[in-house]
Amino acid sequence: MKNVPSDLEIAQAAKLKPITEIAKRVGIKEDELELYGKYKAKISLSILSRIKNKPFGKYIDVTAITPTPLGEGKTVITIGLSLGLNKLKKKVITTLRQPSMGPVFGIKGGAAGGGYSQVLPMEDINLHFTGDIHAVGAANNLLAAFIDNSVTKGNKLNINPDTIITRRVVDISDRSLRQIRTGLGGEENGIPRDTGFDITVASEVMAILALSNSLLDLRQRIGKMIAAFTYDGKPVTAQDLKCAGAMTVLLKDAIKPNLVQTIDHTPCIMHAGPFANIAHGNNSILADMIALRLADYVVTESGFGADCGAEKFMDIKCRLPGLKPPDTVVIVCSVRALKMHGGAFKAAPGKKIDEAVLKKEDVDAVRKGAGNLEKHIENIKLFGVPVVVAINRFLHDTDKELAAVKEIAIKAGAEDVALSEVWEKGGEGGMELARAVIKTCEKKSDFRFLYPLDIPIKEKIELIAKKIYGAKDVSYSEEAEKKIDCYTKLGYDKLPICMAKTHLSLSHDPELKARPRDFILPVRDIRVSAGAGFLYPLCGQMHTMPGLPSVPAGTKVDIDSEGKIVGLF
Repeated sequence: MKNVPSDLEIAQAAKLKPITEIAKRVGIKEDELELYGKYKAKISLSILSRIKNKPFGKYIDVTAITPTPLGEGKTVITIGLSLGLNKLKKKVITTLRQPSMGPVFGIKGGAAGGGYSQVLPMEDINLHFTGDIHAVGAANNLLAAFIDNSVTKGNKLNINPDTIITRRVVDISDRSLRQIRTGLGGEENGIPRDTGFDITVASEVMAILALSNSLLDLRQRIGKMIAAFTYDGKPVTAQDLKCAGAMTVLLKDAIKPNLVQTIDHTPCIMHAGPFANIAHGNNSILADMIALRLADYVVTESGFGADCGAEKFMDIKCRLPGLKPPDTVVIVCSVRALKMHGGAFKAAPGKKIDEAVLKKEDVDAVRKGAGNLEKHIENIKLFGVPVVVAINRFLHDTDKELAAVKEIAIKAGAEDVALSEVWEKGGEGGMELARAVIKTCEKKSDFRFLYPLDIPIKEKIELIAKKIYGAKDVSYSEEAEKKIDCYTKLGYDKLPICMAKTHLSLSHDPELKARPRDFILPVRDIRVSAGAGFLYPLCGQMHTMPGLPSVPAGTKVDIDSEGKIVGLF
């Protein structure tokens, strides 16, 4: 393997092309762009009416096995697959979520890819970008302020302060804000109550942004957001608080998808960023609606493993009008992750893995951990979609280990298995995967949802728990039972389910690796996102505000004497 420079060095050395040129390549007109400098632009939603009769391209979703805390390189491979398709002369558009600054300055790092498989301009994307996340935060916090103001100023809506759902948000990981008390210091400062902050991308506003198909749809969804309940159990919405219009105004530019470019100058539409272990974990449907009408191949990515983002992609995102089911799903895996699932080592967030362990060939550990890969293949096939497994190759992987993964994947039902070396080789390293995807896209997809919407809430939860996670059964707390009864009476029982659980295991427990069996999935609470249009059960201990590690990634970020950013990966 050659000595590859840092992600930032590669990004800063790349020669970008004007974004107007990138747009022109795929048929986006100049007057359909709103420029943010030379290399970023927003796409006007007016394009949708112009391209509405164009045929759909092939739709590929990239997901993964249960990752190590270091990730499996899913974004790198999503971009690299697009680069490989481009090398094969295919008209391709990549669609991605935009990164939160919480992970950027915390543990995970950015979301613009890495090595020679990146989306550019990397620094802008990983920092403020076009301000969409700030707009989401402002809209969310406006609603939070209106709620407290309504309670303080006579409480005409009869709001029970103990039922207030909307928490304030900030786009930085800050565990000290998880639980706080507001309204201290007397009547001038509001009514004291216990609350907390979430990270901005966990806000329902972000989920709504990702699931809206027009500005009008956004306005209607914002109006349905439940902010609290009255003393007699009735929902109080953003519309009731007369806040929905102002919130939508704050989001009128954020709803327009962002156009950037890959390192090989292919287009990438990057828009919205809901977390996949809390929200539904997929980029905006508007980005995909535009891309599918303009490209022959659209490569998108679902967050975390197939039990998280991909399940929600199928059962939430694909139910919306304007989209189509995927033609192929790519499951990313690595030898190192299968070794971890096989017990060769433990991986903890923020900690490096012992190089000696990674260098040691351990086919037995790969086979012991392979149940995780087998289960994720099985999960995707439950939806009737063909699967390609992409092995993200690392320096220390041996031929015997790679051969074992290929054998296991094919036996489990994958249509094909391909090695990916896009981090080191860019598009050239993605051509094997691209050929496998092209071939698989020609096969018939017999897409089906995991569950119908008209069955009871518990039945939907239990289908996901048993069929996707492999649980033996589901237990419900007293609070969850009350909420299920309440939401059923209010008519929210017909909504899809967006499970909130750890991404580090197929189960609710991050310590249960490989393919856990015979466990009971605990649902400790269930909440409603009426604007986004789903119910989300909380399984096990889930934080909607991440914390920083002992040594945050932000400690390495700085400006040099020439004003250039350094230390950003």
